[in-house]
Amino acid sequence: MATRFVSERNIKFLLYEVFDVESFTKYEYYSEHNRKMFDMVLKAAIKLGQDLLFPIFEEMDRNQPELVNGQVKVHPSVKTIMQEFGEGGWISSRVPFDQDGEQLPSMVADICEFIFAAANYSAHAYPGLTFGASHLIESFGSTELYDTYVPRMRAGDWQGTMALTEPEAGSSLSDITTMAEPTDEGFYRIKGQKIFISAGDHDGVENVVHLMLAKIEGAPAGVKGISLFLVPKKRIDDNGNLVSNDVVASGVYHKLGYRGCPIVQLSIGDKNDCRGWLVGEPHNGLKYMFQMMNEARIGVGMGATAMATAAYYASLEYSKTRLQGRNLSRKDPTLPPVAIIEHADVKRMLLFQRAVIEGAQSLLMQCSKFVDFQKVLDGEAKEKYHLLLEILTPIAKSYPSEMGIQSVSQGLQCLGGSGYCDDYPLEQYYRDCRIHPIHEGTTGIQGMDLLGRKVIMKDGQALLLYINELHDTIAAAREFKMLEKFANELSESLTSLQEVTRHLVSIAGQDGPEAFLADATLYLEFFSIITIAWQWLLQGLAVQKALNNGAKKKDLNFYDGKMFTLRYFFAYELPKTLGLAKRLMDADPLTVEMQKEHFND
Repeated sequence: MATRFVSERNIKFLLYEVFDVESFTKYEYYSEHNRKMFDMVLKAAIKLGQDLLFPIFEEMDRNQPELVNGQVKVHPSVKTIMQEFGEGGWISSRVPFDQDGEQLPSMVADICEFIFAAANYSAHAYPGLTFGASHLIESFGSTELYDTYVPRMRAGDWQGTMALTEPEAGSSLSDITTMAEPTDEGFYRIKGQKIFISAGDHDGVENVVHLMLAKIEGAPAGVKGISLFLVPKKRIDDNGNLVSNDVVASGVYHKLGYRGCPIVQLSIGDKNDCRGWLVGEPHNGLKYMFQMMNEARIGVGMGATAMATAAYYASLEYSKTRLQGRNLSRKDPTLPPVAIIEHADVKRMLLFQRAVIEGAQSLLMQCSKFVDFQKVLDGEAKEKYHLLLEILTPIAKSYPSEMGIQSVSQGLQCLGGSGYCDDYPLEQYYRDCRIHPIHEGTTGIQGMDLLGRKVIMKDGQALLLYINELHDTIAAAREFKMLEKFANELSESLTSLQEVTRHLVSIAGQDGPEAFLADATLYLEFFSIITIAWQWLLQGLAVQKALNNGAKKKDLNFYDGKMFTLRYFFAYELPKTLGLAKRLMDADPLTVEMQKEHFND
């Protein structure tokens, strides 16, 4: 078992040196906080991860949830985790003071989520889902719903979920069939099925509260007819007791990975006695749910980055201690073997992992900073950061998800045959990480969202703001001799991105949406690599400023390592955009023209 899952030094580098979280304490909303408090929060989060979550990482995988007599049984520590996260204020870390929350900046709260996910992704999902659901009730629910459910959820007594997917309606939410029948008693009768519901039922809490999409009888067809309902597993009767609400766990899926958190199939209203309460206005459910969905998508990216980070430190630890072979320039068989980290190809694999995880983590902190700006600014300034977050969300979800798999794979490769065995955690990380490109919107959906909506939204305003952000970083980097080469390379890639985007938009006008979006996933990859290069240049700026200001001797190896990793990304990863640009500029619509019959043998 590895002994380390995150780097506190890198976390503080991003928080304080790259993104300057302390600057937010000058705004009234965050004025009660300071660096000392942030450091205390980080220390507590790491301790919680080390003491409670990390020790049961493998155990939760080996003893996965089971459906027993209609109840999903989970690891006994889940109850303790929910209680600890509730009592410690972790579920309410972002919540305002006037709602008994900690009112932490998103950058700090999100980095704590990163720590928990790196320690044990399955375990951290329970309180994470609960926060998302409670925030949805807070944002759109009535005062009565808030008072009845949110305090118990944030205390860790009740689980929260997001119940969207149905057997015949996966990503196509317009096809959901779960129905809501109005009554004159203030609630709706809900009937239907939901599948793949994370933490959809378990015995680690007293109750499970589902935020569920359904259609009111007679609603408009398609997504315009979707409403959002609060549907608890157990409802409160007239005497204040919890009683069954006709929501039954009809199955629990046994999965490739991410086994510590149950994924449940729910049967709703089989006895015609399931009550649900409308959240917000009728037929606005999808709009409301997208608040939680967008938060969840960034959360998936954070979880993917965290998991790949833990895998990196496991492979790094192994590479430093595993002795094998000798340097190619010293082949004397009488010489002792060297640690494999001395071999160039192993260093390449470790650099790849570090380039991916620390680039992705920087992007996620960038998104968190934009969230914080939205909380302290108004008017056009607030709208600017909203649009920047919109265009970055599909990248923040997809790049860590897809590249996290490759990163963990390279970590496993460092261990060789040992990595393929369950004596080491890499095989579990490899299984666990495969879920990320799938849940909360597949990579294909994220590609279509980026190219088909975000790039062209408000006449390209979000894209223009993104380009301006990169230009500002490029200009700042050109002031440093060590960064000038990388600034110029990013500038060339950004020009290519603009050319490719104009070409694809012209295809939309000429050949229609299908040809336009046929290679949206490749466009997402192209856009993502450039975005991560931007993040590495930002980190390079922070390094050069630190060195110019007389960095402490103990930090020099850290800063040198950052610069080596920056060099790696620009030398090995950024050139991949050349091939992607060539394909995206090619007008051959082969995937559109090929018919299903052509796949016949």
